Amino acid sequence: MTAVSACVTWRTVLDTLFPPQCAACTTLGSGLCRVCAPISGIPVRLKIPHVDVTAYGTYDGILRSAILALKDGRRDVAEALGERIAPFVAAQSVLVPVPTTVKRMRVRGMDGVALLARRASALARATVVEALRQRAGDAQRGRTRDERLAARGRFACDPSLVARRRIVLIDDVCTTGATLEDCRRAVVEAGGFVEGAVVAAATKSGASWTPPPPH
Repeated sequence: MTAVSACVTWRTVLDTLFPPQCAACTTLGSGLCRVCAPISGIPVRLKIPHVDVTAYGTYDGILRSAILALKDGRRDVAEALGERIAPFVAAQSVLVPVPTTVKRMRVRGMDGVALLARRASALARATVVEALRQRAGDAQRGRTRDERLAARGRFACDPSLVARRRIVLIDDVCTTGATLEDCRRAVVEAGGFVEGAVVAAATKSGASWTPPPPH
């Protein structure tokens, strides 16, 4: 049995024992059903100091439930969110996910943002490069707004993976924008160029926020 077939078989077993379930309405079949979160979303645009950000939606209601489920280790939700952001990822893009801490990876059993990025890249025909790493497990979750904005130098970037390449950062949620700015600095210092960022959800505070047009 090949590694790929073994992975598929194991995933089938897991889906049978623990079927994917919508993080919002608990319908079986997917981490986010298409009623709660349509595939073709209307993007939210944000502008933080040096990065243009595209978000699938705002961080409230259904998407807040989904992001919290992802942070609790829900692989099905990570993949569902990857499907939602895929339409906003250009083909042939080089995607760099914002990494979680090693401690949180051990607790969750996965890097949710990396999984989200891989799903989006597969659908958009893009490439994922896990070039960033946390320097000292300095997570933003649980910090105050001022502490988030003051945090700098938390990421290191591998120059061999980003030098002279145009990069799109990927994250689950953008709040103040401090994490994306910190990641951008690390990529630029490593010789890359950040074209923008795509996230699953964004808050309305801490950035110039443009709401989606009316239906």
